[in-house]
Amino acid sequence: MSAPVKSEPLGRARVPVRGGAPRTFPRRVRRRTAGPWLHLAPALVVLGGLLAYPIYQLGLISLFHYTQAQVSGGEPTSFQGLGNYQRLFSDPQFWQVLSATVVFAAVCVVSTLVVGCALAVLLTRVRALPRLALMLAALGAWATPAITGSTVWLFLFDPDFGPVNRVLGLGDHSWTYGRFSAFFLVLLEVVWCSFPFVMVTVYAGIRAVPSEVLEAAALDGASQWRIWRSVLAPMLRPILVVVTIQSVIWDFKVFTQIYVMTNGGGIAGQNLVLNVYAYQQAFASSQYSLGAAIGVVMLLILLAVTLVYLRLVRRQGEEL
Repeated sequence: MSAPVKSEPLGRARVPVRGGAPRTFPRRVRRRTAGPWLHLAPALVVLGGLLAYPIYQLGLISLFHYTQAQVSGGEPTSFQGLGNYQRLFSDPQFWQVLSATVVFAAVCVVSTLVVGCALAVLLTRVRALPRLALMLAALGAWATPAITGSTVWLFLFDPDFGPVNRVLGLGDHSWTYGRFSAFFLVLLEVVWCSFPFVMVTVYAGIRAVPSEVLEAAALDGASQWRIWRSVLAPMLRPILVVVTIQSVIWDFKVFTQIYVMTNGGGIAGQNLVLNVYAYQQAFASSQYSLGAAIGVVMLLILLAVTLVYLRLVRRQGEEL
């Protein structure tokens, strides 16, 4: 006669375990995992409405022929499929602007991280009063609107009245005339208004590192650079991932600084980036569908860069 099957108590779940008997876990534990998602549900719904619907509309417009004639109702819209993307990818100017955007954004991100991390370490080495002055100055740069900061930097490097040319003895040299000098001027402004976020975030992470770890590294004779490279950077990697991704997104889609400081993209469009290029196509040329296609391409590029970066970090065993 076979042995009777023992039933599990009510409210418990059987979980099979390799090489042993099934383990039981209360159903209450499984229900707790859904609790945080229920609390986040209202915010997720709001964010979904604010983000998902505009992205849907952007992708939808990029599939149609949508110009000023369609906006005013003079002509009906016509479905183009991937025609706008084919037109975009066959345009040599698009690839020139894309390459310039990638290089410019990469230089901005690296420069911002270097300046922000260096000043964050400096904040841990100075006294309270200099630290407060540096923090206030950085927060002032961070709080300055982009258009205001761009105007100030234009005045500083103005060929007629700017103090920079006078100090350097450059006469009436125009920084916005040449392509590389104009990009360099915009780079300075972008780093100036972006490094405070990196500095404050990394500084908060450094303050959370146990002082015993840093003292032990110093007693072992490690230099400041070695302490940062071998001790602080690995411990701050989750924070550095966040600030890097944020910097990539911000610098890749920079618009105001380029548009204001180069007067809409520079002479003959030599300082165009993708965001300004999309603006010119959508609003200056009334090619709204082409501008939407550029926006979709930018979204996919940023999404791909973020996913690849997160994947590389997770391969190293970091928890984010």
